[in-house]
Amino acid sequence: MGGVRDDSEQALARQLVPAFSDDMLVLADRLFYGYDMWREAVATGAKLLWRVKSNLRLPCEVPLADGSYLSTVYASDTDRRHQRNGIRVRVIEYRLEGVPDAEPQYRLITNLLDAAVAPAVELAALYHRRWKIEEMFDEIKTHLCDGKKVLRSKTPDLVRQEFYALMLTHAAIRRMMYEAAQDSGQRPEDLSFVHAVRVLNRRLPEAAAVPP
Repeated sequence: MGGVRDDSEQALARQLVPAFSDDMLVLADRLFYGYDMWREAVATGAKLLWRVKSNLRLPCEVPLADGSYLSTVYASDTDRRHQRNGIRVRVIEYRLEGVPDAEPQYRLITNLLDAAVAPAVELAALYHRRWKIEEMFDEIKTHLCDGKKVLRSKTPDLVRQEFYALMLTHAAIRRMMYEAAQDSGQRPEDLSFVHAVRVLNRRLPEAAAVPP
């Protein structure tokens, strides 16, 4: 069995599927969809909202009132021809008008098939909120780690310790930014993480003189 360094993101993500449950809504980017992984994820009872590639064959079978439609995914073209082992999905396609660097079209699939319960516009807006986690990863890798992609520790236990230390440091900085925003009447998302890190770096020598 390969080590974590040798495994793809898709293989690592698949290891998480058994932890899914019916009280979860799981979002994933377009590189993670595959028929087998989707089937396994659906079997957990979790609600899924995954982006898929533009070349995935998703013919409109049942149009819905909110602009989405029902389709069926198959493991292979042979299964599609024989209409066997298909999994019903709901497809949501949309564009982001007036957004710089937006792609021509976004395609999501979900096992939330009822448009009245989960309107397409709400699911599309929810999917784009997942980019907040990408911003957090950038803050950690670029600004807390100085752009270094590899953790310094040499053993698995110390790597985990260093990783959790980075998570706690990020959470502490974000908490400080939240409190600063509350005091100044601003929104926390309007404050600069980079500026906050620079301020803390300037103030760290003062903190060293304070007993624990």
